[in-house]
Amino acid sequence: MQGEMIRMKMSDGADVAVYHVAADGPRRGGLVLVQEIFGVTDHIRDLCDEYAADGYEVLSPALFDREHPGFEADYSGPAFERAVELARQLHPFDQSLADAQTCIDALKNKGPVFITGYCYGGSVAWRLAQISPDLSAASSYYGSMVPTIFANEAPQCATIAHFGRFDAGIPMEGVEKLIERAHPTAQIFVYDANHGFNSDRRKDYHEPSADAARERTLALFKACGG
Repeated sequence: MQGEMIRMKMSDGADVAVYHVAADGPRRGGLVLVQEIFGVTDHIRDLCDEYAADGYEVLSPALFDREHPGFEADYSGPAFERAVELARQLHPFDQSLADAQTCIDALKNKGPVFITGYCYGGSVAWRLAQISPDLSAASSYYGSMVPTIFANEAPQCATIAHFGRFDAGIPMEGVEKLIERAHPTAQIFVYDANHGFNSDRRKDYHEPSADAARERTLALFKACGG
């Protein structure tokens, strides 16, 4: 299974690249998969293809297309620095939410819609679970804004969040406080892993944690109509 880059008009009129892959076999639902700060890389496209193989039609918007068309970065050097600049300085977070919602809108008339995201995308996925009325479930991977900026509000849909116990960028103190909030719609999982444990392109890849998080994500989606 392999998808293709298409163009979609976003809410501000911008024409943005989106990786689209159709469901393989019977369609379980739609899925918006939100990138890390590194762009819609081969890793993100592979994840989209894997979810499509599980029966989901997937859209993954290139969030930084306005500021840096076609941006894809590795995990070190000038490309990494550019990714940080895009995410933290040049690209408004609210625009990422709006673009992901446009993708949700494109899928919602076909059946249930789910969202997942990684790192920066994990924060997008969690926040949209809080503010979008159109999601059936959400799975957020190590989003740094989740236990800090967006901890107080309960998600509107069933949501799970995944964190690495040894992630220096997301201190466990904040994750533990998020767990203590006991949002009735959310469940928080902590793995004996570091940041980025889901990516087999990164040195901190932890296969047992990645496998467990994926199994939980698919089980949640299936339990919520997918």
